[in-house]
Amino acid sequence: MHRDFTLQKRAILVVLGLLVAADLGLAIYSWRLASSPHTPQAEFDEQNIKLAVLQGDILSAQKIKDDMPSTKHDCEKFERSLPVTSASSSAIASEFDEIAKKSNLKIDALTSHPKEIANRGMTEFTIEATVTGDYGSVVRFVNGLQRSQRFYVLDGLALATDAQNQAAQGPIRVALHLRTYFRDAA
Repeated sequence: MHRDFTLQKRAILVVLGLLVAADLGLAIYSWRLASSPHTPQAEFDEQNIKLAVLQGDILSAQKIKDDMPSTKHDCEKFERSLPVTSASSSAIASEFDEIAKKSNLKIDALTSHPKEIANRGMTEFTIEATVTGDYGSVVRFVNGLQRSQRFYVLDGLALATDAQNQAAQGPIRVALHLRTYFRDAA
């Protein structure tokens, strides 16, 4: 009988030890949960902010989808407004000459390279021009290109390198890189 009592005592001590260990584990878990920087309310607020951002993205995408027919119509209208490709190089040269004369500017070099745009019925012309004049003339020339009936994209302009030193008040040489578009004759 003494032996059964010792066995029971040991079983009780083992169970009691497991309960104390489980209690310590739960106490550590509870302490970590309480000291955590993200409380359930903070997580809830964070998720609400994410939800608001996602809903804004959905509304923006829906607006784009709703505006797509109008945008497509405007693009088609723009493409129809482009001049026809025939005599395009000479038309570019004559327009540049006219704008240069009005701007009191000299065109040193003018080249254009056509490139077909597949499946659009359009031709893109890349234009390289070098002009000489004072600062005001260059500004008037670029402004004249902007106000032109033709659509020009000014990709860049830079001072052209010159072997001679240019005077501070003298004429400047500017290299222009542009693009324009023509529609193919249908």
